[in-house]
Amino acid sequence: MSDINNLPKAEGEEEVNKKETISNNVSEEQKLVESNETQPAEESPEVALEAATNIEESDAPKNSDINKDDEVLNEIEDSNAEDAEDEGNKDRHRIEVKAYDTMSLEALAIELEKLVKNEKVQAIKSHVDSINSEFKEKFQALLDEKKEEFLNDGGNEIDFYYASPVQKRYKEAYHEYRKKLNEHYQNLEQNLKQNLADKLEIIEELKGLINVEENINTTYKHFKELQERWRNTGPIPRDKYNNAWNSYHHHVEMFYDFLHLNRDLRDLDFKHNLEKKLLIIERAEELAQDDNVMRAFRELQELHKMWKEELGPVDKEHRDDIWEKFKAATKIINDKRQLYYQEIDKVYEKNLETKLEIIASIEAVNAQEVKTHSAWQKKIKEVEALRELFFNTGKVPIKVNESTWSKFKETVRIFNRKKNAFYKELKKDQYTNLQKKLDLIKIAEDNKDNDDFEVTTSLMKKIQSDWKKIGHVPRRDSDKIWKRFKAACNHYFDKLHATRNAANKETLEAFNKKAALLETLKDFKPSEDKAKDIESIKEYINNWKDLGRVPNDKRYIEGKFNKAIDEILTSLKMSKNEIEMIKFENKLDSIVSDDHKDLDNERYFIRKKIDEVKSQINQLENNLQFFTNVEDDNPVVKEVKNNIKAHKENLKLWKSKLSKIKELY
Repeated sequence: MSDINNLPKAEGEEEVNKKETISNNVSEEQKLVESNETQPAEESPEVALEAATNIEESDAPKNSDINKDDEVLNEIEDSNAEDAEDEGNKDRHRIEVKAYDTMSLEALAIELEKLVKNEKVQAIKSHVDSINSEFKEKFQALLDEKKEEFLNDGGNEIDFYYASPVQKRYKEAYHEYRKKLNEHYQNLEQNLKQNLADKLEIIEELKGLINVEENINTTYKHFKELQERWRNTGPIPRDKYNNAWNSYHHHVEMFYDFLHLNRDLRDLDFKHNLEKKLLIIERAEELAQDDNVMRAFRELQELHKMWKEELGPVDKEHRDDIWEKFKAATKIINDKRQLYYQEIDKVYEKNLETKLEIIASIEAVNAQEVKTHSAWQKKIKEVEALRELFFNTGKVPIKVNESTWSKFKETVRIFNRKKNAFYKELKKDQYTNLQKKLDLIKIAEDNKDNDDFEVTTSLMKKIQSDWKKIGHVPRRDSDKIWKRFKAACNHYFDKLHATRNAANKETLEAFNKKAALLETLKDFKPSEDKAKDIESIKEYINNWKDLGRVPNDKRYIEGKFNKAIDEILTSLKMSKNEIEMIKFENKLDSIVSDDHKDLDNERYFIRKKIDEVKSQINQLENNLQFFTNVEDDNPVVKEVKNNIKAHKENLKLWKSKLSKIKELY
């Protein structure tokens, strides 16, 4: 690319000069003109700034050009606006984002110290926020563990206190960060206001250019100087960025309109801008081929910033075309970035599987009965290794991060409770009873909004039964925990009853539709085409299934339907095995839609029948060996052989049924 040095380069390359002034070698014979156009009404900078959102812009990426659903353009605009408020923010792109979730408390404190010491404070906000979140979460888990040990040793909750050297070190680093950040923004605020005032002053001078009666070349030179001043003016408040730029660009456009009588100057600028924007497009298209998608996207942000801030408009005949090309290259880069994020999501999902396996391993330890000191020491080491593995495993999807962490903490907490209970004899039986009831409350509160009613109802009834079996708790806690438990249970059963009332209406409607379908089935008449009749029957079965469940007290209609299907199948000229398989497939559909456990039971039943039939065949074949020197037409021998044949046919049918079940798995 001939002029690629005028574009920003990839990460690690030297910063290039992106500014270029137009040649002032205008022909001396060029005709000087003065503007005779009507002077625009005078307006204040604040009015110009507020009106800018309604101004028609050029080919820059403006609100009217961007589809509301095009989130990537909005993201680039927001990021550039953030950088425009504080120039140090762009450094945040080069600072490595480490796997903070895998770091220990000490490693997090060290990392925070390094960032605060070596980096611009305004560039590390997102990094510090992530570190702070991880540190608080992990330290709270440690604090909870220490507190529980303190209470189990007989301590009073009000007396609990725990101090850690690593916490002190972290707090000092975080305090230094907050101090530097506050100082930075105090200094920045005044600069932002002054820079905004300077830019508004430039806008006012731009407005005045079309009223100046002087040599057009002199006016044009003044115009270019104003553009250079605009570029060199420092950051302004983020919320004023777009409006200020729009207002500036509007008055640049007005100046170009003022130059319409002197096309040489305007066309030369248009040509310059077009050349530079074509180079930007070319660079964006090159970036679309870059395998480092995040580096390409960061440079793309810079290209958008150049497009908007460094360059002016082009001739109208090119504006839409070049913007569409630039936007197309932008879309390719963003699509690749989305694929990159999808791959990261796969890694996160794999990490989630690993963490859930770790939690399940700890739960398995919790489920074991450990009764000796040596056994407990082994389990403590085992759980500690699992905890370390959990922390060293990478991130999980953000939507399940909190729930996964909570589940892990709860599982470890359960282990610690069992461990502490083993090493310390509880002073009072009532404390044991209190803890049991608190566990039941936890289950009740955790499941009170669970929508899996079939499983949760049994669970809630069980914990209510368990509650009654547990003995007395300290009087001071009795009413309080009973109210909590009762409130959680009542909340769940109120929700259950409301849901069932709504479901009853749907199931009754399904019953009425099934009753109507059953009536049409009674009128079914077999045709001469058996295959067609079988398809019709299967269609009846599928339609029946699609109608859904009926009320429990009207489940008898299912039996009527099955009986009607059996009668029709019997009337067709089909083998016994064919009829049995069609009926079995219908049964499987019902099982699969109702409960997966029933499907497991059916598979177990069929395997048992296969074993029984095989055993019967072996027994009959052994019996034949006792018939020596007996003719084959002997009635007893014939009966045994017929039985063997019938059993083998039956075995074939059972195996077909088992194969059909395996397909469903």
